[in-house]
Amino acid sequence: MKYGLIAGNGRFPLLALETARKLGHEVVAIGIEEEASKEIEPLASKTYWISLGALSKLIDILKSEGITEVIMAGQVKHTKIFSAIRPDWRLFKLLTSLREKNTDALIGGVAKILADEGIHLGDSTKLLKPLVAGLGPLTKRKPSDEEERDIHYGRRVANALSSFDVGQSVAICERACVAVEAMEGTDAMLRRAASLVNGRPLSLVKASRRRKHLQFDVPVAGLDTIPVMKETGATVLAIDAGRTLLLDREEMIARANEAGICIAGYPPEE
Repeated sequence: MKYGLIAGNGRFPLLALETARKLGHEVVAIGIEEEASKEIEPLASKTYWISLGALSKLIDILKSEGITEVIMAGQVKHTKIFSAIRPDWRLFKLLTSLREKNTDALIGGVAKILADEGIHLGDSTKLLKPLVAGLGPLTKRKPSDEEERDIHYGRRVANALSSFDVGQSVAICERACVAVEAMEGTDAMLRRAASLVNGRPLSLVKASRRRKHLQFDVPVAGLDTIPVMKETGATVLAIDAGRTLLLDREEMIARANEAGICIAGYPPEE
């Protein structure tokens, strides 16, 4: 099978390409110049580089390669979408037609344009299903009763906010929402929350925005998540089972166990 892979930053695209190679899939990588690492090049059958906003060039590449399915892997920082993007005519036309400039509207619009060109935007976790979080405690330690109360409250908040496409994560302390993730990302949100709670423990809750698809903006946690949680006093990570990627899953869980951090999967809210 021949796929296209639009690569953003982080480990996600590297792991997807490594898995595709092991499975014998041919994957053409299209790296976002402002985000992706050069490490994608030896892992892909062919690599192209485009700037953020070059939608027409993306379509031309996919058509020239005979690709009818493309997946998105890796993050594009939301702040760059607003500050660094230089849209070509096709993306400019899309942007001016959108009533809202959030992720769902923007990527949803791109997906429709791709579909009109005969290109399907596929499940971004397609090549990494073993790394998708399951139900229940994934670490040795289960959530304490106090953490469960915070998680229950945090999931209500995170799922309510999901309809506004604000962010994926909230930081909770004693059934109070201390911080909500926006464009700054989860790490910056946790540090901001830690500055407000005077050393009291935090619960980090991630939600998948009630989406039934996994085409883009899938919640992701990885090795880098654990040291930031330790630094900020976050003792538990609650995630949506079946809709959250744990990159380098086994090592991440091992590091969480060493740090006494609990990771647990919960049924996603529809």
